[in-house]
Amino acid sequence: MDQNNGVEINTGETSIYLHKNGKGPALLLLHGFPETHLMWREIVPLLTEHFTVICPDLRGYGRSGCPPSDKQHYPYSKRAMAKDMAIVMDRLGFSECFVAGHDRGGRVAYRLALDFPGLVKKLCVLDILSSVDAWKRADKHFALDFWPWSLLAQTEPFPEQLIAAAPEAIINNVMTDWGTPENIFTSKIREAYIQALSDPKHIHSICEEYRAGASLDIEHDTDDLNNNRRIQCPLLVLWAANGPLDNWYAGEGGPTAIWKTWADQVTGNAIKGGHFFPEESPDQIAQSFKSFFS
Repeated sequence: MDQNNGVEINTGETSIYLHKNGKGPALLLLHGFPETHLMWREIVPLLTEHFTVICPDLRGYGRSGCPPSDKQHYPYSKRAMAKDMAIVMDRLGFSECFVAGHDRGGRVAYRLALDFPGLVKKLCVLDILSSVDAWKRADKHFALDFWPWSLLAQTEPFPEQLIAAAPEAIINNVMTDWGTPENIFTSKIREAYIQALSDPKHIHSICEEYRAGASLDIEHDTDDLNNNRRIQCPLLVLWAANGPLDNWYAGEGGPTAIWKTWADQVTGNAIKGGHFFPEESPDQIAQSFKSFFS
């Protein structure tokens, strides 16, 4: 994917930058932090014979827009970000689609399945639990390993100032400390991620997204659980072998057991690699997608 050869779709609240390739049923791929649509660069060519692959930048990330926030951080809740994706799919002419999301994109993905059940035919989440499940189980390990959850959710402008002062430090840390070999990220990709984390408006938007993740997203998840609103479609859960999800929740039956709180049709397995295993093992992830979404 040429990062300069995408299209922009105006959703009414913001603009979403995306790449669309291939033919067949729609497969929407949603990136995580601190990445952009570029995280799918090696996977997309392996899928385009089978799917129309749509890779957007989430609002506030990459080349997508940064709408104003509010005191409740609602414009950066996963509910608002999922609505963007529903509008995008409608504008592209798709009334239903497959969806996969990694990290923060996984949270947008499962929110999309909950809020727009008629749109999402099958769902895959990569290396996440739900927001409410993650926070409910937060401990010392969570605070140290998943430091963006608490640091970026701090009151404005403290985290914004830290990121703006050294965006390369953020990229270098997560790409070396989160269990993924550093050599999978070329200098070009690393620089693209640093650049995406250097603009003040995008920095603020990303922090707002994390603030929503520590507040409204939990409320929305809790409301769903209390009212027995569940993911209706088949759900595939993938996570990093020997990573936090593999180790921390083994006593509860692992990620698939926890996700059964949310869906009846749950399958899943660990993938060799660190947190960024979609970039580390694109062939394996592409094959998993082809098998599950077929």
